[in-house]
Formats: sequence, structure tokens, C-alpha cells
Amino acid sequence: MHSPQRPPVPVETLLLAYRSGIFPMADRREDPEVFWVEPRERAIIPLDGLHISKSLRKVIQSDRFTVTVDRAFERVIRACAEPRPDHPDTWISERIVRSYVGLHRAGHAHSVECWLPGADGAPPQLVGGLYGVSFDRVFCGESMFSRVPDASKVALAWLVAVLRRAGFVLLDCQFMTEHLRSMGAVEMAQADYRRRLEGAHGSPRSSIGMAWRWFAEGYAAGVAAGAGAASGVAAAEGLAEGLAPGAEGGGMAGPSSPGKRITQSLTQTS
Repeated sequence: MHSPQRPPVPVETLLLAYRSGIFPMADRREDPEVFWVEPRERAIIPLDGLHISKSLRKVIQSDRFTVTVDRAFERVIRACAEPRPDHPDTWISERIVRSYVGLHRAGHAHSVECWLPGADGAPPQLVGGLYGVSFDRVFCGESMFSRVPDASKVALAWLVAVLRRAGFVLLDCQFMTEHLRSMGAVEMAQADYRRRLEGAHGSPRSSIGMAWRWFAEGYAAGVAAGAGAASGVAAAEGLAEGLAPGAEGGGMAGPSSPGKRITQSLTQTS
């Protein structure tokens, strides 16, 4: 017998919770209820402190994956909710999925996707990504997934570079894991995290989408050369609604490869 379906958590409730340093989870996939979590220790990744190994740097610079933003939000969150050998169940219930899809439609939840070319002319395959919540100059990462090696790490590197360019100041990872620690995550007391939240009020310099487009301009060169996952997922969605090269300042000063732009950006001091 199925549990009765509950309505999604309202957008306003979710945003108030995140601004207060708490977030929802469910006990299992079928759970119609959510509970609110306020960790004693909070994991964050300093935006100037992401650790990238030499091998990962090579993967990013090779542009093996075409990376997009907000192209497949619901597919990403549902992929994050899929059972894994070490996590047979999930805290991402159907109610949470519907709640965050609503938050995405309201412009406060975003996804980063990694794609590989499909076989024999098939559509590009979604092989990794992450999603999270944004407000003020804060991004709260929720979950990530990877179907091939390095896909989620590449998505995280892109996220950090995009957030830096957009003018964000805080990347919350909620709970520490060894994977996040290896990428530069640090822990702090919840009271310190709340102070970081208060210091992150205000608007970023640009939207996440605009910052992604600046890095993704290089996919246009890949299309001209006939390279990339289905020609860079159609030049990364036509550079997202046809942004002209050089828009938002900065011009085309960086290298044409999106991956090289990403790694150069991450080595520059803010």
C-alpha cells in the first residue's frame, strides 16, 4: 500500500530554511514526510581552495565531457536519487524531487551536467552532475552522481569556477565526506556557518547561467571542428539562448577550450 502523496514543500519555505541554515531530508524514497536538518558541523568548499589533482586537471582540460548548466535539472536530481551499492536507499524522496523541481522553476535551484557522445549517432548521454540551491551569494550543494570516472569531479570544478566568476562567496556542502575532503572541503561549527551566511547577503555580480556561458563559449570552436558530444551538445545549447561571444565583459581573452578556461580560472586569486 502506497503512502499518500504530500504536496511539494513551498518555495518560500525552502528558501527561508536555507537562509536559516537548515535543509530538508527524507528517511527513504517512499517517505511522504520530510524532516529538517541543522548539522552541528558544516562542510564547505572555500571557493579559492578547491583541490584539483594533476590527473583531474588533464581530464578537465581535455574537454572529454561537455558541461552544461540547467539543461536537465530533473534528470540530475533523479539520477542522484538512484540506488548505489554503498547507498541502496536515498534521502531524496519523490516529494523532495517535486519540491526542488519547483525551486528550480522559480530560479533558485540549479544543476551542472556532464555529457558524453552517444554511440552510433545516438543523443549525448548524461553521465554525471550535481544540483543545489542558490540564494544571495550562496550555493548549497545537495547531491552529485557519476556514471563514469571523474564526471562528478568535473561538474564540481565547473561549479566552483562558475560561482567564482559570478561573485558568489559561499559553497555549502552540508556533510563532510572523504571525497569532498579530498577536493578541499573543510568543516566548521554551525554557528560559524550561520555567520558566513549573514556575510553572504546581497546579489552576485551575474547569474550562474551567465557565468557558465562565458566558459562555454569555447564549445563553439569545438562545433566548428566537429568535436564534442553531439558537437558540444549543440554548442552547449547555442551558448544558452544565443549569447554573443564576449558578452558580460572579459571578451575572448582566455583560451578557446572551456576546460582550459576552467583550470586557468581556478588558479587565479580572487
